[in-house]
Amino acid sequence: MILSYLNKSAIGIAAVGCFVGTSCKQQNVPDELPNILWILNEDASAYWMGCYGNSFATTPNIDKLASEGFLYTHCYGMSICGPSRNALITGVHNAASGHEYFGSFFPKSAIVHTYPEYLQQAGYYCTNNSKTNYNALSIKIGDKWDDGVIKIPEIWDESSNKAHYRNRPEGAPFFAVFGRGPSHEGNTHPPMIPIEDLRHDPSELPLAPYHPDTPEMRHGYAQYYDRVEEMDAQVGELLQELEDSGLADNTIVIFCTDHGGTFARSKRYVYETGTHVPLIIRIPEKYKYIYPAKKPGQKIDRLVNFVDFSPTFLSIIGIPIPDFLQGDAFLGAQKTKDPEYTFMTRQRADERYEMMRAVRDKQYRYIRNYMPFRIYLQHHEFLFGAPSAQSWEDAFRAGRTNEVQSRYFRTKPVEELYDTENDPWEINNLADDPAYAGVLEKMRKAMTDWQKEIRDAGVFHETEYDHILSEHNSMFDYMRSPSCPFDELLEAMNLAVLGGPEDVDTYIEYLQDENSAMRYWGATGLIIQKDAAEEAIPALKKTAFDDAGCVATLSAEALYYLGETEIAIGAYLNLLQNTAVYDSTDRNFALNSIDATDLFDPEIAEVLQRIYKERNPDYDSPMVSMDNPDLSPQGRYRFFDVLMSEYLLKKWGEW
Repeated sequence: MILSYLNKSAIGIAAVGCFVGTSCKQQNVPDELPNILWILNEDASAYWMGCYGNSFATTPNIDKLASEGFLYTHCYGMSICGPSRNALITGVHNAASGHEYFGSFFPKSAIVHTYPEYLQQAGYYCTNNSKTNYNALSIKIGDKWDDGVIKIPEIWDESSNKAHYRNRPEGAPFFAVFGRGPSHEGNTHPPMIPIEDLRHDPSELPLAPYHPDTPEMRHGYAQYYDRVEEMDAQVGELLQELEDSGLADNTIVIFCTDHGGTFARSKRYVYETGTHVPLIIRIPEKYKYIYPAKKPGQKIDRLVNFVDFSPTFLSIIGIPIPDFLQGDAFLGAQKTKDPEYTFMTRQRADERYEMMRAVRDKQYRYIRNYMPFRIYLQHHEFLFGAPSAQSWEDAFRAGRTNEVQSRYFRTKPVEELYDTENDPWEINNLADDPAYAGVLEKMRKAMTDWQKEIRDAGVFHETEYDHILSEHNSMFDYMRSPSCPFDELLEAMNLAVLGGPEDVDTYIEYLQDENSAMRYWGATGLIIQKDAAEEAIPALKKTAFDDAGCVATLSAEALYYLGETEIAIGAYLNLLQNTAVYDSTDRNFALNSIDATDLFDPEIAEVLQRIYKERNPDYDSPMVSMDNPDLSPQGRYRFFDVLMSEYLLKKWGEW
């Protein structure tokens, strides 16, 4: 069956350009609109695919697709699914919209529209089968939606595990997303497949050099290779179904994953294994005018980011690219020149707070750690549910890990620089090597320039978002409003981590600022300077009882490291018990801090017992809490508050 396509005049009318209030770039419409089939699988970095050089992998269908299409060697997403999918569907960086932490279900800006909305304007039938966690809510657009806030999944013509392009109206082009989950991290958790039933031999596979050689690690790897093989089989089924339908010659096929993974130090982290994803695009010959190279089977080394997908879809079908999009089209009439850099970020994942920024060119990766006083491998309940991860921690505690394997249970440097092309596992940090000073400075500048360009919402701590959103429609809107002192905050944010002992007086000034974000970065800088911050003790004693929970928490932590244990404990108790001032988001952050200090206090333990006993049973399941956007933000946070209490009580032997 051959589709009847919309012609230029039809698409020109249907896409009257853009949504109201959005300016657009030039329009160049193809004569025939292609169908687009997007296979978007879970949790697998490019490393796990045979076509990306892994000879141990069993991925014949994906490898065949690569031979028929174009394999992109440098495609990058975020490090966990919700933020990654948010960037994909909006074309806006998570750090710009504030949808950076996992579970940030608050409204997106009214000026930010998703690509299915544009495709539907052009006459496409858009289906999603069937992941719906986009880390955000949509809002009313004209008269299309009922009044009030709605969920992003409702933007699809069909979104369910039965959604399919075969259900489209006759003659309509389709855009169909199919997600498959065998490669998800959870499939490395119990119940484990018996070793004798595994198709990949645990004794023969290669391990990453930062992973200890434990039986559990080998078992986990082998089981994951089996799961990737199952994912590959499902890719083959989807491709065969397309072929059997007679639509392959009219359909662009895209294969990628929603982020990297899946073992500890990959997913949730901004290293290559956490962010580098496979991207293969097969383009029928009738659309060869959008080929990225002369012929199929060639590799493309352009840097691609998840925010580039939305403008690329619009470019392929001839819809003008609106200005709010922060990515660049890498195919179609509006394709841009190859970018020099691409960027990745990370904030809280599950119950653990973190903040990282990364920039990658074709050779180097630069990482800036905004919480260097936290160890890399904080104990995530879900992550350490994998026997492989737990065996790593057990090996470290037993002294059976080498220097590389041990470093991830220790605190981080502020800056990391890796020659990723020559050090693919990114274990040799070059940030302090004088020979790479020029590279370091160049990457530093690229990072800061990008933060200015997108107006990085990370200048505010996540626990402050609710206060901002009580007065503004979205973080994206607020970051661009005259009331946001962005430049001042960005300067403070970067000085806090890049400064030195000579900046202690400036950090003390920050503590006295009326803006809570400035006070937060003042406390951050003082923690990093450790004993050199002793003169800040009087100021920290005041901010340890600050109304902003993030400020109070880091002030208490700084005081603890400076030997002021009694007042630090008093501040922590105030954070945990003063519900008139602090909410469960603040308590969760405080519990993260208490864990990092290795502080134990009987009175704190007693409070945690009470927090756990008074928990709401509706939030007692992590899957209910993390994946159900119908729950209130406070409901999700309450779960993590309780989870941290349980973890600390077990750690202290008070369970």
